[in-house]
Amino acid sequence: MNNNNDLDILPLNFRHEKEFLKNNNLHDWKSIHKLNDQQINHLLQMKSLCTESRLKKIRAIALFIIELKLTPNQASLLLHAGIGSLKTLSTLNPYSLKQKIGRLERRMGVRTQSDVNQKLLKKWIKMSKDLI
Repeated sequence: MNNNNDLDILPLNFRHEKEFLKNNNLHDWKSIHKLNDQQINHLLQMKSLCTESRLKKIRAIALFIIELKLTPNQASLLLHAGIGSLKTLSTLNPYSLKQKIGRLERRMGVRTQSDVNQKLLKKWIKMSKDLI
């Protein structure tokens, strides 16, 4: 069963990071959100199969989940559409964000399962502006 604290939504290529985070009591989005770059570097020294970029991507997903109250799937959608921070999100308008998501869907050859519309995108952008 997936819920907003479940790391199981992460794709298979994050398996080493997911296992390592869970084994080190970083099993929810809130704890991952709090990691800074120095802590990520320390984690990398402990487990060589984890990569810095993947851990930072997981942290970005956690940031969207905690700060913007998105679902894990929505947060992952933003990350894969090329949005990796609140600052980046705050610079977009709903139309350009919708285009980025559309490009991602076309590149993958599938429609996303999330209900993303202009009103929701506008809300995410406004929230990100309020937070930075």
